Amino acid sequence: MTRDDIVALATADPRRLPAREIAFTPARVIMQDFTGVPAVVDLAAMRDAMAALGGDPGRINPLIPAELVIDHSVMVDHYGTADAHSLNGMLEFQRNKERYTFLRWGQQAFDNFSVVPPDTGIVHQVNLEYLARVVFADGKGLAYPDTVVGTDSHTTMINGVGVLGWGVGGIEAEAAMLGQPSTMLIPEVIGVKLTGRLQEGATATDLVLTVTEMLRKRGVVEKFVEFFGDGLAQLPLADRATIANMAPEYGATCGIFPVDEETLAYLRLTGRDAAQVELVRAYARAQGLWRADGAPDPEYTDVLQLDLGTVQPSLAGPKRPQDRVRLPDMQKAYRDAFARDQDKWQSQGPAAVADGAGFELKDGAVVIAAITSCTNTSNPAVMLGAGLLARNARARGLAVQPWVKTSLAPGSKVVTEYLTRAGLLDDLEALGFNVVGYGCTTCIGNSGPLNPPISRAINDHRLSVASVLSGNRNFEGRVHQEVRMNFLASPPLVVAYAIAGTVDIDLTRDALGTGADGKPVYLRDVWPASREIQATIAGAVNSGMFSKTYADVFHGDDRWRGIEVPDSKTYRWHAASTYIQNPPYFAGIGRKPPGLPAVRGARCLALFGDSITTDHISPAGAIRKDSPAGLYLQRNGVQPADFNSYGSRRGNHEVMMRGTFANTRIRNLMVPGAEGGITRMQPGGEQLPIYDAAMQYQAAGVPLVVIAGKEYGTGSSRDWAAKGTSLLGVKAVVAESFERIHRANLVGMGVFPLTFKDGESAAKLGLDGTETYDVEGLVAGSREATVRAGRADGKAVNFKVNVRVDTPKEWEYMDHGGILHYVLRQLAA
Repeated sequence: MTRDDIVALATADPRRLPAREIAFTPARVIMQDFTGVPAVVDLAAMRDAMAALGGDPGRINPLIPAELVIDHSVMVDHYGTADAHSLNGMLEFQRNKERYTFLRWGQQAFDNFSVVPPDTGIVHQVNLEYLARVVFADGKGLAYPDTVVGTDSHTTMINGVGVLGWGVGGIEAEAAMLGQPSTMLIPEVIGVKLTGRLQEGATATDLVLTVTEMLRKRGVVEKFVEFFGDGLAQLPLADRATIANMAPEYGATCGIFPVDEETLAYLRLTGRDAAQVELVRAYARAQGLWRADGAPDPEYTDVLQLDLGTVQPSLAGPKRPQDRVRLPDMQKAYRDAFARDQDKWQSQGPAAVADGAGFELKDGAVVIAAITSCTNTSNPAVMLGAGLLARNARARGLAVQPWVKTSLAPGSKVVTEYLTRAGLLDDLEALGFNVVGYGCTTCIGNSGPLNPPISRAINDHRLSVASVLSGNRNFEGRVHQEVRMNFLASPPLVVAYAIAGTVDIDLTRDALGTGADGKPVYLRDVWPASREIQATIAGAVNSGMFSKTYADVFHGDDRWRGIEVPDSKTYRWHAASTYIQNPPYFAGIGRKPPGLPAVRGARCLALFGDSITTDHISPAGAIRKDSPAGLYLQRNGVQPADFNSYGSRRGNHEVMMRGTFANTRIRNLMVPGAEGGITRMQPGGEQLPIYDAAMQYQAAGVPLVVIAGKEYGTGSSRDWAAKGTSLLGVKAVVAESFERIHRANLVGMGVFPLTFKDGESAAKLGLDGTETYDVEGLVAGSREATVRAGRADGKAVNFKVNVRVDTPKEWEYMDHGGILHYVLRQLAA
């Protein structure tokens, strides 16, 4: 970076930004275990490759603090009992001991690398409550902003405390650890001016769902969002963190808040050192980062306004977080969705279930009600609100319906502390909301199995059942493969829908149930008042809880400390392992880059529509026993009961390659009317699993392309969505638009991201996936290329595409075959 670069950024007109590259170097990197394990696997593989190139393996080492929180592995196998937490923890260690041993090795083998052990909390909540510095001090008199990139898209939660950060793929995070900056064009910044205050009955969850809907309509992909205005004075930091958390859902790179007195109050509450709090104040004031009431509004590329008083109780679903539904419209939204899907699902109506006293399971039944996710469990107002609603419902004699799988998975142990101190944990447990673990659980698909009689009823009668969860994502097939509709809601509404047992209800008019006195009980009868929630927070939450919880945060329990760790600079790979394998990315690597890949004579592996998520591309949840990944595991001696999940096996490329495009709900338009990871081989049209077809194409030396619609790669910062794509032999993805992180990940793996010209699409061009594809003009710096799609009859469709390799540095990565290859050659040289 030069002085000219700094001046160009500082003097840029936010309404007419120059197309100028900047390089952003974060102060630290944060990871969770699903994305962190493959990142550490890659670093271990790079040490081997460095040795093969004649270099020192010890050069592969994080140069900035890298912290990993294990939160993605606990599953809800047991629930609704006092011992659910301990039983789930026992299973977690049994399933993941090999992965945890590997992470323990990494912790001692790499400098600047720390691991927060399992059963501590969710990465973003731990980051917010403990890890974030807000301002770094190097001990030599230099202070600088705490900035972070993370291997999870919801890293943006830390924006709530004034720390600039966002999610990146594991590939980009590894490069950051090794000293490489993230390159980008000067970003547009969209200002959201908040005024007023939330009305009675509205929660931070309702607010963030409203913001998500509003910003998705505006379009903020690859843009920064900053919140400002007098409404911030009425917005607790926990509410700000909730809004920042869902930046990926509204499509922004980040959703940042300024530093102010509320920030400092939160730092004190969470036990930060007084000297650190004062440093944050002094630094923010000195550098113009401080928000003061009455200060002039900053200048932005564009400004949107939101009166907090207009926010209404809401949910979002059934398939996308931006599809907000007002609570009074919920029943209609469910019925409309059911009617749209009925032709496809062909539900056969209610099923009699002989489970316990027996009951009838209907379409619309809530079979999962989960208080889960960093988005909401970090917020005392909604968590204590859920506890108060549970207390009121219990006092009225209400109970949860027998078909509902209930769970409470706090984002940190502080939550359990204040629920206990307030006397509300007993009330939640009385309704079945027992603590099942401290991790992401249902929000990432670790919802565990449904009771077998309920599962059989759903499948035998093709029922459209629902989940209601306090999470941030509800994409198809994510929460549970048997649950077709998923609705995001505040924790109090999760409890309410568990009592109602169905989404085919209007909770603003219909009774939740019948009380002990035989009279109907309505939601308004049990909903806690805001003043009661605030009084409970004041009496139950204090800084001592945070200090106590995080005093030994890296220590772990006896199971963690008892893991034997090999002492070596390089990892000793085990050929028989089905969890950790040396990936093939660096096999045969030389000191000279191979040059840009050619795309000629390529076949289409899959043709997709809009909103294909990283969950579709690389699922995180259960592995089907008849899938390519399931068959691989069985051939290697793993029984289906021990499959664990795709997310837990991301350290093994053999599993993850086979899992690419294997989501049970993905629809490849080359196989009309079918769901799941299947395709048609060309030119013969044989129907095969996508993995099997890709291997046949590779054996024949045929490169591949993927064609898609709008918002390709939306969702999690899942680097395996790009790694798997690359390992299947895909050289280019042609889409109408990309989500930010996935586009960068494709470049990071040496795959060309290409976009159709405005107004064009596969359908408008008449492409059906049977063509042979040649892409001309893929040379360094090109912004446009020409695609020739040759048909079997000898005719061809020619069209232009945009080349989304956005910066000169990204062209270097492509030339080297990917970002890690580039870094490795730089270090070896």
